[in-house]
Amino acid sequence: MNLSKVGGEPRVFKDYMATATLHEDRVDFKRPLVARLRGNRSSTVLLGDVLKILRREPTRLVNGRIHLLTAQDDGSLQAASMSPAKTVAGNPRAITFTWQQRERYADFLAAVEQAWQRRDPS
Repeated sequence: MNLSKVGGEPRVFKDYMATATLHEDRVDFKRPLVARLRGNRSSTVLLGDVLKILRREPTRLVNGRIHLLTAQDDGSLQAASMSPAKTVAGNPRAITFTWQQRERYADFLAAVEQAWQRRDPS
């Protein structure tokens, strides 16, 4: 796995309901129309705003997720909730991966953690 691209060209990671584009200073989450109709939004997360990277590995029974926690998040994400923004799929700063996408999950997690650690803390 070559992570040297993080500082150069953007890297693109696709799941079934979002595409995450990792840039040097941010992650752009783009949602397809069907996801936006369900209340999900596209967003941009500056790596300098990320407080913590929350993760759950995909299993055969449960989708995995990577959530870039920022000050805008008021609590942990849930599998189901009345508010779409509090659900895993509805949070604009989270991306889910199926069991079949576990390699993409691992690649995105490694790349975003490396980029986050290299961010300028000032």
